[in-house]
Amino acid sequence: MTLRRFEYALAVADAGSVTAAAESLRVAQPSVSQQIRGLERELGVTLFARTPAGLVPTAVGRAFLRDAEVAVRAARRAKATAQAGADELEGELVVAAQMGLGTRQLPGALRALRRRFPRLEITAFEEASFAELERLARRGVVDLGLMAGPCEDGPYEGHHLGDEEFVVVLSPERAQLAGDRVELRALEREPWIRFDHDSTLDGVLQKVLWDRALVPTTVARVSQTSTAVRWAAHGLGVTVVPTSAVPCGFEHLTRPLSPAVSLPIVAAVRPGAGPAEMALLGFLREEAWHYTGCSNGSSGPGHNWVMPPSTTNSAPAV
Repeated sequence: MTLRRFEYALAVADAGSVTAAAESLRVAQPSVSQQIRGLERELGVTLFARTPAGLVPTAVGRAFLRDAEVAVRAARRAKATAQAGADELEGELVVAAQMGLGTRQLPGALRALRRRFPRLEITAFEEASFAELERLARRGVVDLGLMAGPCEDGPYEGHHLGDEEFVVVLSPERAQLAGDRVELRALEREPWIRFDHDSTLDGVLQKVLWDRALVPTTVARVSQTSTAVRWAAHGLGVTVVPTSAVPCGFEHLTRPLSPAVSLPIVAAVRPGAGPAEMALLGFLREEAWHYTGCSNGSSGPGHNWVMPPSTTNSAPAV
């Protein structure tokens, strides 16, 4: 088995056909077909089911592809590290962020990284589910992740970047009447816009509500923070999101909570990370990571530190 065959199999799985995979790989279609047949003969299994809709990975094929992806990414990282020069770093860097975290900070850091290493291929994605992030971390797919809370008992090291305060988003009419801060209990009778049940953000909100014995009415659940903010702005209900997740133009509709609610934001990287990961970590440290609720930056009286329930005693969520 060769890494090239692994790459061909991954391309076919992504594209759904040999023809499309060949186009993405910029090789002849017979070459891809030959490599896939050779790989299946060598393994003694069928990796893809031939259906009218295209090639679909079989159950054993899906298991194989998960490990093949790890192998290919590891090989690319090793090559990039070995060939790294002052301005010639190549390869692929995969970055993941828990939904709503680093919305304003991450793009600037990635832009700086691209200027530093213009030949580096960067893939970044936002993931709402902690379980999915944990699965990606254990597979070794992610090089650096932004997460809420510490890294414990896992293959990644955590670097505290700062703290993200949460704000409530109100309708224009409510915002005009609101003070500088909004008591969470005053929102109990308001309709709430929440997030998917398995998301880290909804875990934060659920804990805050439980701690205060509040049971507000949920009128909607969404999968994106920007959607929650826009729906709240149109008067569907109130929502609570990290400060940096508020889209430009909606800041006037937000108010911090009283007592303040915030999360520690951590960048998780592997021990002995390569130059790309460490450069990105440095750029992330240069971004503004803070909350506005406590001028001395401590968790003193009147401030609430929240840790998503799902991150307790688990692998790093990256």
